[in-house]
Amino acid sequence: MFRLGLIGLGAIGREVANAIAGGILPGVAIEAILVRRPRPDADPVVMTDSDRFFGRRFDAVIEGAGHQAVRDHGEHVLRNGADLLVTSVGALTDDALRERLIEAARRSGKRLILPSAGIGALDILAGAAVGGLDEVTIVVRKQPEAWLGTEAEGRFDLARLTAPAVLYDGPVREGARRYPQNVNISAATALAGIGFDRTRLTVIADPGIRTHVVEIHARGAFGRFDFVEDVLPTADNPKTGKIVAMAVVKAVRQLTQPMVIGL
Repeated sequence: MFRLGLIGLGAIGREVANAIAGGILPGVAIEAILVRRPRPDADPVVMTDSDRFFGRRFDAVIEGAGHQAVRDHGEHVLRNGADLLVTSVGALTDDALRERLIEAARRSGKRLILPSAGIGALDILAGAAVGGLDEVTIVVRKQPEAWLGTEAEGRFDLARLTAPAVLYDGPVREGARRYPQNVNISAATALAGIGFDRTRLTVIADPGIRTHVVEIHARGAFGRFDFVEDVLPTADNPKTGKIVAMAVVKAVRQLTQPMVIGL
């Protein structure tokens, strides 16, 4: 049995748990789930005590709780002998944190895994980077309510936008820091390609859409490609697309199956 740990029980964690309960991930069992606050249910695998959580043995742990969770628990997961799947990839714009996690993975013989999650085309982008990339741009366009609770609220009247508003345009490193819940996909794109400082990010609040539209444009020795996805947000969190949790379930399946697609 493949022993899985979850840090966070939001949209991603619930989807993974439901997939296991529904038989979509045969041979996978949730060993423990770490949450910030006590929950009304009495499920014994759900806990708030990190010492108790890390007293369990895992084959892999999925982080689905935000940048601070990566900072607080990432090294511990790897040192404890489990692979770590990070969905809050924007936390890795902190070079020192990223290097500590890589070193912890190296020492334990485990892996720091960045699932494709909410963005496609990372495979072709990483492949193109082998031959050399000249330019990579990512555009993240979401409906205005997806940007509530971010710094954009103080700069724009999001409820009354009548035309698209550019919230940020610049290097991924700064954009991922300023919008930690919305543009983790940009950090994954940067790591797959030419890095946080050379990858350009444009962030847009668009009152004319009800979805998340993400574009990647890349040019290099291989030629060029343009990728576009148009995905639905989750019902309870407009910041996150439905595809994110689906792709994380796929990543867990890749860890446990004899045939792997898209490595």
